[in-house]
Amino acid sequence: MAETTLFEKILFGEVPGNFICRGEGWSSFLDVFPRSEGHTLVVLENPSQRLADLSDEDLMKLFSGVKQTQSFLSKYFQTSDFTIVIHDGPLAGQEIPHVHVHVIPRKQGDGGRALPSMFPNANPSNPPDFSALADLCSAIKEASE
Repeated sequence: MAETTLFEKILFGEVPGNFICRGEGWSSFLDVFPRSEGHTLVVLENPSQRLADLSDEDLMKLFSGVKQTQSFLSKYFQTSDFTIVIHDGPLAGQEIPHVHVHVIPRKQGDGGRALPSMFPNANPSNPPDFSALADLCSAIKEASE
């Protein structure tokens, strides 16, 4: 059996958690290392590491939790804008091997940045290279057959 994750310990009450809301099969609680005030994690009771390991039912539960968490945060922070992030596996920045969604309320002047800040060395072509994109798309589809 796999080692119990930190999130399971929080869900089971072995480690303190500041829960925003809970639903069937999921809970949301404040991140202890917030990137911005209100930074919240939505976590399934299912301790799978990757999205691909989740059932369609668990995916529905997870995003139902994201939506309900946004509703709570939206009322308090008076915003309808959020950064939603999933680090799907360790190479993607996942630190705890348990699927979770970061829900971060956004407001004017909060210092948060957009996706390009995650990849500062990327140099996307402008205008887009539509031919190269079409080739990559075909290769991805072929690999899935």
